[in-house]
Amino acid sequence: MQFGTFKVKDGVYIPDVGIDYPTDDPFRRLLKVEVEDSSEGKYQFDETFPYIDESFKFKFNEILGFFVKWVLVAFWNRFHFGLRIEGRKNVRKRRKELKDGAMCVCNHVFIFDAFGVNQAVKRFGKLKIPMFAKHFNGKNSWFMRHAGGVPIPETRGGIRKFNEAFDEYHRRKEWFLIFPESVRWNMYVPIRPLKVGAFSMAYKYDIPVIPLVYSYRERKGLYRLFGRRNEPCVTLHVGEPIFFDKDKPRKDELQRVCINSHECMVKMASIEVNPWPAVEDCC
Repeated sequence: MQFGTFKVKDGVYIPDVGIDYPTDDPFRRLLKVEVEDSSEGKYQFDETFPYIDESFKFKFNEILGFFVKWVLVAFWNRFHFGLRIEGRKNVRKRRKELKDGAMCVCNHVFIFDAFGVNQAVKRFGKLKIPMFAKHFNGKNSWFMRHAGGVPIPETRGGIRKFNEAFDEYHRRKEWFLIFPESVRWNMYVPIRPLKVGAFSMAYKYDIPVIPLVYSYRERKGLYRLFGRRNEPCVTLHVGEPIFFDKDKPRKDELQRVCINSHECMVKMASIEVNPWPAVEDCC
């Protein structure tokens, strides 16, 4: 996979957070998954996992999770990360076309980026987020589940239950969030290739894709009180929904929407020449 020339528009801030990003593999996992040593609370990601959890304990914790997300995390995003949101009108003006659900796609660049997307599209219910399963046996398991995370199963039986759960979520007109870059690279500026398969769920349910992208600002003024100087503030840009044409072949439409989403993300991030190709299959 070739890493090429990188160029941004004049005035675009490129943070230096001391990370040596790979140039040969855009899907390399840079963050270690910290799995709990004790067996208590461990999950098996097969057909026994509650991909839809209707238990009293889970629903009770949802109340606390709502408070954590919309008060504590929203505050932290606003002041520590300096979150600003641009382009909300692109969602507001298409409400009728989005009434049956949508799938958001975004670059994966900091710990609370999913909550920023939630704030941007004003979904006070959770966005359902397919996530790397091993995180759910880590120290942030509670946080991941009540953030809307659903682990991607490790068995065929688990995949069947996972798919049934998302059929039900779609029936309930839930919105979905997928990070098609696959893994998180903190405060990374270029847009990495997107995995075409990540768009299959949106095609299956015939729901529009909303591209979003984080860009960065130099930490100045009062924001220096809430974070390290070399850690940037973030701006989240919301793009226009992209719709599938179900009269055309599935493979062609997945490729088209994936490439269009990548192009939109690159443009909103004010990148003139992106070093990575748009789509995994093109690499």
